Amino acid sequence: MSITRRELALGAGAAALAGCAQEGAMEMPAPRERQFPSDFLWGVATSSFQTEGALDADGRGPSIWDVFPRDRIHDGSDATTANDSYRRYAEDVALIADAGMNAYRFSIAWPRIVPSGSGAVNDAGVDYYSHLIDALLARGVTPYATLFHWDLPLALQERGGWTSRDTTARFAEYADVVARRLGDRLKHIVILNEAAVHTVLGHVLGTHAPGLQDADQLGAVIHHQNLAQGLAIQALRAARSDLTIGTTMALMPSRPEGGVMSWLNQQAAAGFDEVWNGAFLDPLFRGSYPGAAQGMVESVLQEGDLAAIRQPIDFLGVNYYAPSYTRFNPTAPSFIEPAPPPRDTERDAFDRHVDPGGLHETLARVRDQYGNPRVLITENGCSDPFSDGPAELDDQFRIDYVRRHLEAVKSAMEGGSNIGGYFHWTLVDNWEWAEGYRSKFGLVAQDRSTGVRTPKASYAWFSALARSGTLDQ
Repeated sequence: MSITRRELALGAGAAALAGCAQEGAMEMPAPRERQFPSDFLWGVATSSFQTEGALDADGRGPSIWDVFPRDRIHDGSDATTANDSYRRYAEDVALIADAGMNAYRFSIAWPRIVPSGSGAVNDAGVDYYSHLIDALLARGVTPYATLFHWDLPLALQERGGWTSRDTTARFAEYADVVARRLGDRLKHIVILNEAAVHTVLGHVLGTHAPGLQDADQLGAVIHHQNLAQGLAIQALRAARSDLTIGTTMALMPSRPEGGVMSWLNQQAAAGFDEVWNGAFLDPLFRGSYPGAAQGMVESVLQEGDLAAIRQPIDFLGVNYYAPSYTRFNPTAPSFIEPAPPPRDTERDAFDRHVDPGGLHETLARVRDQYGNPRVLITENGCSDPFSDGPAELDDQFRIDYVRRHLEAVKSAMEGGSNIGGYFHWTLVDNWEWAEGYRSKFGLVAQDRSTGVRTPKASYAWFSALARSGTLDQ
């Protein structure tokens, strides 16, 4: 990540004043009550590439993930089959509805709808999502569709992908197609999923598709995703006036490593916060970039862009898994690098700090600094310990994890945060990007040889919660 010393210092000062970089976990008040509102959304979240399979079916074009090298996937697998949801979606809809959930967040594969990223529309791809939407509505489940969950059409990547301004226009055209072909029944749309993750892991670290390691393009990728989002919102609203539109961000508190370098580490954490969180929150809600991000986007920022990005939204999706920890490193190109969580903290399968208080902190920040928009928790969950073997069906650890994070949500609601729903990641153990199949986040296990779904203990627990709205002790 390329941040100059001056940008780092400017970011540190601004973020420190705003209270963005915290040294450690903040105290979270316990919820006073455990009953959620009757209109609270309970659902699960998935993505097209991780679940659908059928990569060469019915005119779908290739995406950047189709060609991502298998030797960069930890178990050497690919998503050719995944959950086979393209053919077995009715089973998944039944699992959702039978659990009493009232919402399902899935993503639409851009290359299924517009195989080359622009031009001709693939009717068979539209039909698949039309059938999925109809199946959900028939069972009383509200569909929430994400337009972009990282599977960029390969043809657009070959023309520059998110480093190219042209991709923003192509994305707006695709959004228009979705609105006009599916918007008579699909009323809830999420624009982007976790633009920060796609930017950093896909374009700087190279651990996700498109597998680039080019920090010089960081600003272009950030800005063009923001601009594409704004143009897509405009296109959706021009096509239909009855849509509920939001976007989803991977938000996390940015915390410095302690020790003798704590002051410099605070600067590093503040600079990282401005790139990871602020570079996407600020343009949307304030019409500007924070200091560290501003220097990165200047070369691609054009007149009128910030006005196009600052579009009103109906909800903000918050994906939360863990806080980040950062330290100053004078020998690193960006002067900052990831740091491990403090010793003796609870860790998840990815060695991240399990900290429900970080979710409470994030929700308070959105409330206090960004006008208290309506928020949906669009992803939260935890993986089994990494294993090539079968999933843990008696997954009490997952029940405990979700319960504690929902306590954070309820506490934030009691503190004034405007939160309307929770989507667990995920329904069925799927293909987890660079982790392949060794990471399992589902409420439901899958036999990879047969595709048979087997509900876990967490599925029954979450079903009881969705039906009653009451969080157990």
